[in-house]
Amino acid sequence: MPIENSQATDTVSAGLIANPNSTEMVGAGGIYTVECVGADGKVKWTDTFHNRVMSTGVQDMNAKYFSGASYTATPFLGLVTGPGSGNTFAFADILASHAGWTENAGYVGARKAAAFGTATTANPSVITNSGSPASFAMNATSTVAGAFLCNVSSGTSGILFSAGNFVAGDKPVQNGDTLNVTYTFSLTAT
Repeated sequence: MPIENSQATDTVSAGLIANPNSTEMVGAGGIYTVECVGADGKVKWTDTFHNRVMSTGVQDMNAKYFSGASYTATPFLGLVTGPGSGNTFAFADILASHAGWTENAGYVGARKAAAFGTATTANPSVITNSGSPASFAMNATSTVAGAFLCNVSSGTSGILFSAGNFVAGDKPVQNGDTLNVTYTFSLTAT
């Protein structure tokens, strides 16, 4: 009588691949808030929207922080004209050339200085001009579609940091209205 023997074996192997070169990332982003106050002192509308930070803005921020040169911040806020549905913001936009949108100049004076407070020490670190919003005294009836942040009060020779459109659509403004613009920027270590 033949005898058959069989033998079964299981083999299990496991491994862990660790990445000794782990990388921390930083996320950056901003939010605009625009409030329209009529000549009668009553709030007509408010809109809050995210921005697009331009390549030149990120490069300028990096260069200023890591270059070791002295630097005094001089940010200015401006308005984007409507219609906003056709506005497009590209990473490559610069103050001298931004084919997807135009600046609204229907207000008294030049672009408005953005007086930022102290950045928070938390993660994310947040800085804002909410303590002193930029105030635009409108002197024309027009349509506003958003806002932008740059480093010059007028002209096109400066750095365009960011821009964005209203999320709730274009907004009408009239001569005598005041637009109060707040920009809040945060950096997050991820």
